[in-house]
Amino acid sequence: MLDDTAEVSDDRLKRIAADGNAFFHRLGWKRLSVVLVVEAIALGSLSLPKAFHALGMILGVILTVFLGAVAIFTSYIIGRIKLAYPEISHYADAGRLLFGRIGYEVFGVAFVLELLLTVGSHALTGSIALVTINGGHVCSIAFSAVSAVILLILAIPPSFSEVAILGYIDFVSIIAAIGITIIATGIRATDSPTGLSGVDWSAYPKDDLSFSEAFVAVSNIVFAYSFAIGQFSFMDEMHTPKDYMKSIWASGVTQILIYTLTGAICYAFIGSTVQSPALLSAGSLVSKVAFGIALPVIFISGSINTTVALRYVHGRLFKDSIIRYINTPMGWASWIGIVAIFTVIAWVIAEAIPIFSDLLSLASALFVSGFSFYLPGLMWFRFLCDGKWYSRKNIWMSLGSIVALVIGLVVLGAGTYSTIKDIIDQISNGTDHSPFTCRAV
Repeated sequence: MLDDTAEVSDDRLKRIAADGNAFFHRLGWKRLSVVLVVEAIALGSLSLPKAFHALGMILGVILTVFLGAVAIFTSYIIGRIKLAYPEISHYADAGRLLFGRIGYEVFGVAFVLELLLTVGSHALTGSIALVTINGGHVCSIAFSAVSAVILLILAIPPSFSEVAILGYIDFVSIIAAIGITIIATGIRATDSPTGLSGVDWSAYPKDDLSFSEAFVAVSNIVFAYSFAIGQFSFMDEMHTPKDYMKSIWASGVTQILIYTLTGAICYAFIGSTVQSPALLSAGSLVSKVAFGIALPVIFISGSINTTVALRYVHGRLFKDSIIRYINTPMGWASWIGIVAIFTVIAWVIAEAIPIFSDLLSLASALFVSGFSFYLPGLMWFRFLCDGKWYSRKNIWMSLGSIVALVIGLVVLGAGTYSTIKDIIDQISNGTDHSPFTCRAV
């Protein structure tokens, strides 16, 4: 293992460790709220209008609000577990508590893979945005590489407190991009010969809806509430961890409102021609403007996910060295090195699975289903339920945990099957572009 401590005095080592420890415990609940919102809101909000088209307005709204409420509930459980077991720094540590060393390894791999797929989704979205802005004059593979480089640069700051500052720009960016899309599509619908009444949206699922399409849509909504995966990591940097529930309420309610309004209004203004990401539906010129404004959220949110994953990886690689504090030359060199490797792998995934909604759905079905739903439900019964699960003091938490368990396991099974089938169908039928080829505008 790399180690630069041999030539450093004991006093110097203690000072580096103290500075590093202080550096990674500066996050307050307000900044955490921003980080939790922007971590998932970029891709989550852009995929929902098409999900509403598949499921229908009524079911789309109900699922968005209901799954958001369940996500807030499971995040409450995760927070209580973190307070009860402060030694948990990442989800992998929770896996160790649940299933021992095997749980630690399996959860660690799943934790990194989920975030890898998410960063790949951001690289893909960045490519779509830059191709749209450029008008298709440059191959999308080149733009996805540019997206990867930007994601790499923004992921260099290792502290969530620093990233949270960029999060304010991130939040304004996505709200402005969504607002422009809603206004433009609303004006276009109003000015059409038949007006708003002519938009072919439906309150019910579309007539030819297949099982795989339905569960890809559901999985996209589940993905929108993926903020729980980083909660152990974020709380580990808080200077006052007991304030976590303020962040959960602030971020959870904000996401439910944004997702519901974005999905419903965009679908009502666009109808059955809605695309994913939704900004593609705004028309040629407005899409370019909206994507230009959305670039900060696409890249900043992606870089946050890189930081979450690699703080775990880097901390594990150098757990017995001052290198883990990333405040020495070797610390910075090792950090930038693994950021580069991680980003390149995410870029390869983005090119290998070049279908936006399916890439999100795959990440959701395989991993968000567990990290945000069935695992917190399981952990309630294992670590927090004191006495009989059906006793008066436990019954409501137990019932909520059972609901979360069922949701997660259904999405894991049906969502994974549906997503893989949909990817194969779309690539085989030529309805989307093939891996590692230039994307058409």
